[in-house]
Amino acid sequence: MKIEEIFSKIKTGEIEQIDLRFMDMPGLWQHFSIPAKQFKESAFEEGIGFDGSSMRGWRAIHESDMIVIPDNESAFFDLFAHQQTLVLICNVFDPVTKERYNRDPRNIALRAQQFLKSTSIADEAYFGCEAEFFVFDDIKCGQEINKGFYYLDSGEGQWNSGKDENPNLGYKVRYKEGYFPVPPTDSLFNLRGEMVRIMNEIGLSVEAHHHEVASGGQCEIDIKYDTLVKTADNLMKFKYVVKNTAMRFGKTATFMPKPLFGDNGSGMHTHQSLWKGGEPIFPGSLYGGLSEIALHYIGGLLKHSRALAAIIAPTTNSYKRLLPGYEAPVNLAYSRRNRSASIRIPMYTENPNAKRIEYRPPDPSCNPYLAIAAQLMAGIDGILNRIDPGEPLDKDLYGLPPEELKNIPTMPATLKEALDELEKDNEFLLRGGVFTEDFLSAWITYKRHREVEELAMRPHPYEFVLYYDI
Repeated sequence: MKIEEIFSKIKTGEIEQIDLRFMDMPGLWQHFSIPAKQFKESAFEEGIGFDGSSMRGWRAIHESDMIVIPDNESAFFDLFAHQQTLVLICNVFDPVTKERYNRDPRNIALRAQQFLKSTSIADEAYFGCEAEFFVFDDIKCGQEINKGFYYLDSGEGQWNSGKDENPNLGYKVRYKEGYFPVPPTDSLFNLRGEMVRIMNEIGLSVEAHHHEVASGGQCEIDIKYDTLVKTADNLMKFKYVVKNTAMRFGKTATFMPKPLFGDNGSGMHTHQSLWKGGEPIFPGSLYGGLSEIALHYIGGLLKHSRALAAIIAPTTNSYKRLLPGYEAPVNLAYSRRNRSASIRIPMYTENPNAKRIEYRPPDPSCNPYLAIAAQLMAGIDGILNRIDPGEPLDKDLYGLPPEELKNIPTMPATLKEALDELEKDNEFLLRGGVFTEDFLSAWITYKRHREVEELAMRPHPYEFVLYYDI
């Protein structure tokens, strides 16, 4: 939306308040709101001040002043607000130096786009992310000195097949069979339809929606690909709509990758391609219909995947998903069509404009600005250094004998292991000042102290099953 249009709508009363949103380091949207009549055009040049010391992983209290500068092209109306509210996504700046704040994830994504252009490899990178999620009817969790628990429930969960529901009408989703029966077994069809309607109204382009594999509410809604920053913006809008629409229906949505034991987790398979001069540069005559550049891009992703894990699968829960047997891409290999490989080359069409690769390890708990930027940087490194991805593997990787499997590298098994890998392998992220040493140090420190160590200190409920009677 043009700046003049924003102020014209404020003048006519079509906008009652401005909601300014920006991204914290771990990956949650933050916001504050301004009555529309108090919003000045100078905000687009000078910015608006706020306290950055309370943001996770950001400034200390003695250097807390920050400013946000809104991006007018990101504007959309918040259909969940009671007042006519225009949302503007912002970039964060240092008020003293006037420079982009190096720990603002959106600034990192913008720098990644600029770095790609500076290499002359391509003009643009396109990404399409499939962010799966769960919808539950109830969630309880807690951690005290003497107790720790969680409880999830879904009316369509197979575990409720014997529950007295006055009456129980059946049609529960069998474990691993949620992909994808029609209603009434797919009890979330109308909910997803409402999510899609709202997504379309705020400018997202939805391609399809369906139930996913897991019992108990796993869903997928596919939105159209776009450039790096726009895709990350769109994913944040997507999450906002999913969560708030679920609340309207008296339900709760989560992008936690592995909320249920023993069934499939939620991934964020990321489709990606490079374009130059208005033409795709991934199509070619090599394996899977790819070009040499595309294969080198794959080589970069495979080489750096163990370090990327700390950004694309950034929670301790992520590694409950990255296990063999649940369609999780733990093996670092590439293949056409094969979903057991970490990189798949879709073969749905021969249209060169649709030629892309699908990187499967990311999950939707990630900060999309960081995760997509990091993938692009790994791919660029592969191209610049002509990294050979090795031979493709067109076998079911989960069914390989141990003697073959031992030669295939795998994703880290824990967040701690992933952070150790990122600490050793991060030079590719520092190119062009896209990521900084300060940011990576803050990220690794935050994740170790606030997540890995905090979880390690607490007894787990299953430990009582295993050890209480010792």
